[in-house]
Amino acid sequence: MAATTTITVPHLGGITAGYTLSTSHYDPSKPTCILINSMCTTSALFKPQFADTALTRTLNLLAIEPLGHGSTSCPSDHFTYWDSAIMALQVMDHLKIPQAYCLGTSQGGWIVARMALLAPERVKGLVLLGTSMDGESVESRENGCWNAEGMLAEFYEKWCAEGETPDFVVDDVWCGMVGSLGFGKAAGEEMVEYWTGVLKSVYKGDEGRRKLRMALGCLLDRDGLLRRVRDITCPVYWMQGTDDVPFGLRTAAQHIKLFTGCKDRTLTAVEGGGHYLNATNPKEVSATILEMVHNYRYI
Repeated sequence: MAATTTITVPHLGGITAGYTLSTSHYDPSKPTCILINSMCTTSALFKPQFADTALTRTLNLLAIEPLGHGSTSCPSDHFTYWDSAIMALQVMDHLKIPQAYCLGTSQGGWIVARMALLAPERVKGLVLLGTSMDGESVESRENGCWNAEGMLAEFYEKWCAEGETPDFVVDDVWCGMVGSLGFGKAAGEEMVEYWTGVLKSVYKGDEGRRKLRMALGCLLDRDGLLRRVRDITCPVYWMQGTDDVPFGLRTAAQHIKLFTGCKDRTLTAVEGGGHYLNATNPKEVSATILEMVHNYRYI
């Protein structure tokens, strides 16, 4: 479900940020890996990572739910991925975490890349999963990526309302799309049922409708980072599943080359991997996180 722990950070007039920590408290003797979830999921997306003792013995794992997701809320109906990046950095401030590796799945990749641009001294490395550094551009579609505008814009319009909608609950069609596009072949009946329950618990009532509308608005209207990522200097390990429906492999192969300021940049194609790669291929993802920590812990 959504995170059960929240803190208040100052951005946007006071954000209530939902997060999950792998232990009861932050351990400064271990490095930290921040985990940012994909569209319409919660910190529960990272259950496989929290269950991996090789990871939790080595690292503090901190899953932070972006604006528009899980237990995170704020006074403003309007926000962007830059705001979620600032919020995540302020969560680090609150927990007194000076530096962290940052992993992002799908939209989480857009957020952690922004964190690295805003606070390069605090981000030790990026692990990007199933993502793209472009906006929803014509070039992106010509490159074989999905047509998010064509697929999703009607949902945004449907979720706009002039009055309050206390009886709103996100519909089964949207829940099914999150499961099928995100988990692909791994989306068994039990998994779909679980995430349908999560979405319906988060996106209900008037607040839930407004939260969901802007979460989708962020995705559809986001700015691309193609001209900016050259300024990221930390190592970048990018993993893309061969069965990633929204973004495929071609875009990732092009975009990793744009990280020209990085100490180390790699792209790994994960055979049979879906869009939410940390869920469909957790062993490969864990191995990559640990490899980055091994290579750059003392740098």
